[in-house]
Amino acid sequence: MQKMIAVGDEYYWSQPVLAEQLRLLGLQPGDAVMVHASLRAAGPCLNGADDLIDALLQCTGENGTLLCYVNWLENYEDSTGDDGCVPAALKPLITPFDVRTSRANPDHGVFAECFRTRPGALRSANPGASVAAIGAKAAYFTENHPLCYGYGEDSPFARLVAEDGKVLMPGAPADTMSLLHHAESIAPLRNKRIRRKELPLRWADGSTDWVMSEEFDTADPVCDCFPEGYFAQIVADFCQQNNNVRQGNVGSAAALLISAREMRDFAVSWMMAYQHNAG
Repeated sequence: MQKMIAVGDEYYWSQPVLAEQLRLLGLQPGDAVMVHASLRAAGPCLNGADDLIDALLQCTGENGTLLCYVNWLENYEDSTGDDGCVPAALKPLITPFDVRTSRANPDHGVFAECFRTRPGALRSANPGASVAAIGAKAAYFTENHPLCYGYGEDSPFARLVAEDGKVLMPGAPADTMSLLHHAESIAPLRNKRIRRKELPLRWADGSTDWVMSEEFDTADPVCDCFPEGYFAQIVADFCQQNNNVRQGNVGSAAALLISAREMRDFAVSWMMAYQHNAG
């Protein structure tokens, strides 16, 4: 049995043990894997989040790539009107999005910011759909991320599917699986909610522009027929019906490792069937 190590009166998970757990779960050299991790659920690691990142990199090897959905902090979002514009008086108070320095959204936990600031990490330039990547194909996954419909066909999520990548969920709630926003974006659903909003973008030369963006709604269910938190039901149904799901532990956390393509395709079919049955 894999055990924590004692350091004085405290116990910690170590990088070698985490790596062995990940191998047993099915992570392999060359994998492209998007990670949603709860460090709280995983338990104390001797070197914090870096132990988990190091373990992931050890398993995926020099030809693999790690991805993490990082988003950014948009506390101004509720100020936008129906036209998507931000009140002029508020604009000077809002720090613009800078792909190099803007923090990961804290709603995604400590892991996302630790991952974003890891030496060598690259980040895509769509603020709300922002993804960070480390490894052999980090540039491929993060470059040319569209500002509008950033979960769609030319997104890091679509590229993960195209590369036969995986999604790893150590301790993260099922309804945080960001790949399902990609499924929402490409599914031929009726009456999808669309949000327009201004984005403040800081360019490499230090200048800032406010740019209007358009996206399928990711804050609320994309269609009226879907219940709150329905991503969790999709993941639960997928795990029940798919024999390729790998489950185990990473640290103290229950973990899930799945095919991005199989999950995406299942989610699209699930959403279409649910809307059809709802009338």
